[in-house]
Parts: sequence; C-alpha cells; structure tokens
Amino acid sequence: MGRSRDNRRRAAAEAVVEAVEGGLAELIPDPDRARAWSLLIDGAPQSHVDLDDPTHLSFEYQRRIGHVIDLTAPPGKPVQAVHLGGGALTLARYTAATRPRSTQQVVERDAALVQLVRRELPLDPGARIRVRSADAREGLAKVPDGWADLIVADVFSGARTPAHLTSTEFLDEVRRALRPGGVYTANLADGPPLAHLRAQIATAAARFTELALITDPAVLRGKRFGNAILVASDSPLPLAELTRRAASDPHPARLEHGAKLMDFTGGAIPVTDTSAVASPAPPPSVFR
Repeated sequence: MGRSRDNRRRAAAEAVVEAVEGGLAELIPDPDRARAWSLLIDGAPQSHVDLDDPTHLSFEYQRRIGHVIDLTAPPGKPVQAVHLGGGALTLARYTAATRPRSTQQVVERDAALVQLVRRELPLDPGARIRVRSADAREGLAKVPDGWADLIVADVFSGARTPAHLTSTEFLDEVRRALRPGGVYTANLADGPPLAHLRAQIATAAARFTELALITDPAVLRGKRFGNAILVASDSPLPLAELTRRAASDPHPARLEHGAKLMDFTGGAIPVTDTSAVASPAPPPSVFR
C-alpha cells in the first residue's frame, strides 16, 4: 500500500501525482507553509490551498475574485454561492472561512480530481459545501431560480474555457440562478489581440447592466497573456472599494467600467451558442 498520506505529507519535497480525467494532476507542497499545496494539471497551475489558513489566496487572480466575494454582502454575512469549476476548492474554502454558515455548491466535471482533492486536501467537515461532478452548464441548470447570491465561473479544460461557457445562452442560465442584485464573476484568460476578452465583455453587457473588469494593466494593453476578472450584476457594483483593493494588491491591478470598458470592446459582437469557441490556449512561456 506504500506510505500513509500523513507520512507522504511529512516528506516536504514529495509531490502527490495522480492521473485524473483532465490530465496529470500534481499536488506540490509549498516549502513556506506547513500544510499548503499547489495543484497543477498537465503542468498548468490551477489552485493553491493552505489547509491551516483557507483565507490565504496565493494566486493573484484568486485574490481578485476574493475581493469580489468580500464585497458581495456585508462582512461575515452568509451567502449562497455557486462555483463553476472546483480545482482544489480554494474559493469555496475561502468563502466558508470568511462567511461562516454560507451554503455553497461546487460543480466540477472531473470526478477523479474531486476524489483526489477530497482525499489529500480534506474540507472542513463544518463547511456547507456540496460538490457535484458534472459539466458546469448542466450543473448550473439544476440550481433553483434565484437561489444564488454569488456565482463564480473558473472553468478551464486544457487551460482553455470551454466554448459553451462563453455565450449569451450560458449567461441566461447564470441570470436565472442569481437572485435579483446577485453577483456573477468569471476568470477570463486571453492575450493579444484580446479578441476573446473583448467578445466576453460584449456578451456580458448584453445580459447585465453593471460590469467591471479587474486585470493587470499589461494584459489590458495586450502586452502579455493573462487573467482578467469580470464582475457583473443588475445592481450597482462596489466600484470604489474594488478599485482600492485591486490597486493595493501585491500585484496591483486596474479596474475598468462604464464607457471606457465598452470602448475597450471595440464593437465586438456578443457570443452565442452557434458562434462560441473556446478561449485561446496560453503560450507555453506562461507556465515556465
């Protein structure tokens, strides 16, 4: 049977490597944190989890989504959240830690990955987190109308967002599942010439009245490939506080909204199911 899980974790330099449906999963121990791990799929970083401190968000894009979670409701107030894409369940753990008694649903297609994460990085038994192994859009369709205060989309297959999660029809399902005034946030990835990002903003604008985008200025200028966090609602967003938090991050980001964000789309047309394509693959240099 080999060494026990606890013995394996005590071997600080040893990773946990296992085949999952999406490729080869690696859990790499963090040398600076006793019970922290990074999850990689086929070499692409997916998540970082500190079991001793689930409020610690190591990846910059997850910190930016963390700001959105923090401002979705008054501090500490429980929320009902849906996470499309699970990874190592970092953001669900963060929500449970910062908003105790929250009720959360996680939809993660890769059942083998879910089993690996549950085994090696167990959830707090008191956290109200239900994990469902299903396609993100199919799982979202099972969420009751108006149930969610917050929907987080962070879905990648082979480092690309699947096409069927980029369309107006997908956002119709998001809106159906959100309560009035609820917040939708999505992790988008793109590089020059930013055609995917422009189209995703246009698509969101076709379904939501309030939009903001948080990203590294170099990504927004088309200088490099990177992540951008879309925030959308039918109620006013906390723009001033989101701007402050993004700017004060260890990796400062810029927030765009209003006319400047619409100008950025450059006349891009909203994506529908019939025109949808997966997001572009990142260049190999991104993960070096």
